[in-house]
Amino acid sequence: MIGTAACALAFAAPAPAPVKAEINALLAALASSGCEFQRNGSWHNAAEARSHLLRKLDYLEKKNLVKRTEDFIEGAASSSSMSGKAYQVRCAAGKAVESEGWMRSQLKVIRGGAAAAGEGAR
Repeated sequence: MIGTAACALAFAAPAPAPVKAEINALLAALASSGCEFQRNGSWHNAAEARSHLLRKLDYLEKKNLVKRTEDFIEGAASSSSMSGKAYQVRCAAGKAVESEGWMRSQLKVIRGGAAAAGEGAR
């Protein structure tokens, strides 16, 4: 029994470094956004949302399920694992939007910024 558990842990791997960097940038964008995050009908501040999503990321990484940033968005940042309800993000006095769309738009910004930084280094 112990050998099986040790074997399973041996295969658990964190997300690849570039993916982890994008996920960290997404979580930083959320944390600094001032937006609220709804899960299972309750609104949470961005710091609480970040903490919750980090726990979900840890779970997915232990199962070796994060190969792309999109895996994190789809598996952790889009909906509740328990209820299946979509998470929502509400910024300022704006209308709430599904977190999957919010995260994907932030990822485009992050990737666009990385591309622009790479061009500037040439």
